[in-house]
Amino acid sequence: MKNNHSKILVSTGAWCSVFVAVGALVLAGTASAGNVPLSRHFNQPGNLLMADQFNNRVIETDPAGRIVWQFGLGPNDFSAKSIVGCNDAQRVGPFTLMAGTGTPPGVIPQAPGGVADNRVILVDPFGHIVWQYGQFGVTGSGPNQLSTPVQSTWLPDTDVLISDQGNNRIIEVNLRKHIVWQYPGSNTNASDQLSSPNSAELLENGHILISDEGNSRALEVARDDHIVKTFTAGGTVGAVAFASRLDDGDTLLTDAGNSRAVEVDANDNVVWQFFTDTDPLSVPAPAPTRAIRLRNGDTLISDQFNNRVIRVSPAGMIVADYGLPLTGMALPGTGGVIGSNVGYDLHTTQNGLYSPYDAKIIGDFTGLTPPFDFDNDADDF
Repeated sequence: MKNNHSKILVSTGAWCSVFVAVGALVLAGTASAGNVPLSRHFNQPGNLLMADQFNNRVIETDPAGRIVWQFGLGPNDFSAKSIVGCNDAQRVGPFTLMAGTGTPPGVIPQAPGGVADNRVILVDPFGHIVWQYGQFGVTGSGPNQLSTPVQSTWLPDTDVLISDQGNNRIIEVNLRKHIVWQYPGSNTNASDQLSSPNSAELLENGHILISDEGNSRALEVARDDHIVKTFTAGGTVGAVAFASRLDDGDTLLTDAGNSRAVEVDANDNVVWQFFTDTDPLSVPAPAPTRAIRLRNGDTLISDQFNNRVIRVSPAGMIVADYGLPLTGMALPGTGGVIGSNVGYDLHTTQNGLYSPYDAKIIGDFTGLTPPFDFDNDADDF
């Protein structure tokens, strides 16, 4: 259906210029939403952007964990003013792209019946939604409808890749809200279909790297909908929650089913791994959801049900962590799935996170699809 990504740069530049101009106007003045001033530490390279899933918010922190920006009203708000059950967040210039998935029934005590929030939204620094695909409270597969959109990626041509998990598809949507490409698309082979896809990244060769979570694999897919490569870490991965392509050609997988981040080479051989459940106080199955390689070689891991984000060195040492210390206990009614080290605070992550699903370092797009002209780098494609 689409589109070749060499269609640069007149329309691309125009759209980017619009967003940059709007962002500059917002940041240049003293305007605010609700008379809340914008922190001078907002959007600084090296800060962390976290999808604090069951606290129904996205937060930006400095490297010490102090919160400098937040979108969402906290764990007791289940309205469209928050991003309910947010699974993914990405900074695009001064804007933030985020994917809300809602909460399923029987998981969060504050919302026992569950809440549907099937939206991908782009917000300005003061929390105004400037673009949205999908609708709060609506689950579907029709125009402007999604079902558990677990991840979104801003593309260099300003389209957005959406992992529409409940519909078992990856869709590419333009800013006019038209679907311009999707996978499986024309591929009707039974073995090539997706099962609960959890992420999609655009590679520099134009292919799409998909974490096909329910099928325990990552797929590299060409634009004509055929599978180019499959990654399973030699058949050892469980639920693949995320995948990214590193500069050296290796692929970094988040193996939620085995509580690890695992790096494989082009031939699917394991070259590095780190398990998040080896601490004696870890819950039995923390199901990490994001592992992202950083420019300095460390790996940032969203250790979901251990309610922490950790930064791990190449030697496998935890060099930074965010969230309360592990307790190994369980909240009543959760069946021991989520540890009791849960918290909510307006000032610091060190008073708790609640199943953080995604964390990224602002300005460090190593292994990720860099938004065109937003990463101050020379690797735009």
